[in-house]
Amino acid sequence: MSNKDPLKEPSEETLLVFPCKFPIKIMGKNQLGFHQEVIEILKKHLDDFDTTEFNEVESKQKNYCSITVIVNATSQEHLDGIYIDLSASEWVKVAL
Repeated sequence: MSNKDPLKEPSEETLLVFPCKFPIKIMGKNQLGFHQEVIEILKKHLDDFDTTEFNEVESKQKNYCSITVIVNATSQEHLDGIYIDLSASEWVKVAL
């Protein structure tokens, strides 16, 4: 029997050690509502969501917007839930 803490050790499924800060990049059309939609999705999953770790950049022709946010991920399942909800949104074109 091992004395290792499973939350502090990388699992076979991921190389991440949880909890950890994890960057997520979210891209969508530069439309009124995109920014707020992303914030609402993140708030659903992150009790400690901090908009100061939120960076927004418009594309050169201002048609698209990229939002990068650093989240405090507690597990792979936590990250998966965030990505599933972001990807399900009609506002979000890509979440990396």
